[in-house]
Amino acid sequence: MVGRPVRPPGHRSASGGRDVGSVTGSVDQAGCEWLRYDYSPALMPPDQPDSFTMWRYRDLLPLPDGPVRFPVPIGGTPLLAAPALRQALGTPHLWIKDETRNPTASNKDRATALVIEDGLRRGVSTITTASTGNAAVSTAFGAAAAGLRAVIFVSADCRPEKTALMTSAGAWVFQLRAGYAAAVDLSRAAARTFGWLDRNTGANPATVEAKKTVAFEIWEQLGRRLPDVMMVPVGDGPTLVALDKGFAELVSCGLAERRPRLIGVQAEHCQPLVRAWLGTPAGPAELDPGATAADGIAVLRPAIGDAVLDAVRRGGGGMVAVTENALLDAVAALARRAGVAAEPAGAAALAGWRAAVEHGHADRSESVVLLVTGREKVSGTPADPNRVAVVDGLDEVERALGGDVLVVPGPDS
Repeated sequence: MVGRPVRPPGHRSASGGRDVGSVTGSVDQAGCEWLRYDYSPALMPPDQPDSFTMWRYRDLLPLPDGPVRFPVPIGGTPLLAAPALRQALGTPHLWIKDETRNPTASNKDRATALVIEDGLRRGVSTITTASTGNAAVSTAFGAAAAGLRAVIFVSADCRPEKTALMTSAGAWVFQLRAGYAAAVDLSRAAARTFGWLDRNTGANPATVEAKKTVAFEIWEQLGRRLPDVMMVPVGDGPTLVALDKGFAELVSCGLAERRPRLIGVQAEHCQPLVRAWLGTPAGPAELDPGATAADGIAVLRPAIGDAVLDAVRRGGGGMVAVTENALLDAVAALARRAGVAAEPAGAAALAGWRAAVEHGHADRSESVVLLVTGREKVSGTPADPNRVAVVDGLDEVERALGGDVLVVPGPDS
């Protein structure tokens, strides 16, 4: 593995917890902190059970010894052959990694679980994140399951049905008129100021560590082999970067000889990383997150965009942008030909595969895994107005929470 060393063993990571388990330190990988381990084949379990969770890979996660405290099973999602979709696309070696089978129907649950696990061990009672929707819903429900308070920051135009889901799980939701980037900044400031768990995408290395377990699962589910190509929806970037890290760790452990080519997918109306990869400036119509149905990947300022571009370039992959019609067609095709219900952002990998073949980034004869990251979620009730407020700063957040903001560190912190 490459990268510049940034911290020795035993440092406090962005999660606030000490590195534990097999962690030996960390490196800076294109501005993203990657934890490092004492790599060997022994870190991967030898057996292949019919069912499992992401904690199966705990020797390659920053976890101390002892039972996992997070109470909900996470990961172990199926890899689907989808024969009807294979035939329709003329792609005989296509697979779907269906992350909609997680508790809140999203791959975000992996990151949520590992961050909360750290908080439970350290006695931290509040978790915060900023999100376009799915990570916030995951955080709200994960916190509820674990008995923590969730404080969520979203753009004022966050979809009402997702806000309703957050409050249905007891989360506090603070909306910012200035948009998603401002929500990220305020959530991170709250975590620093009040000592809350910071689950923000890309800011906490645990989010990448948890999401890399998808790579381990794919490797095992393909008979301890890797595909030629991996198609990944990209918003902030940690999902693609995590897959790159997971595949790289399989190589470092001596369990694989090469990494798959990673191809990132963005919506035509919000494609900052596609434009950066192409080296051409984006016009206003290509930086309009409100114009795409794929709100889950509509991010103007990707948290770890440089790391995404680094991973794609190092592995000989690429970036593609897809139209709204292509996204909606992909949603329909996954439902009708694979039995997978996906939201537009979750279906972006399929839309991107078609574009990748068209542009010569991939060939139909190659083996490919499409990562379906999430599906639509609906609350049966509207958002609780007593738990939603429009704010501009931390003072308003503190007032809304009745001054109950500071966290008393646990004995292990």
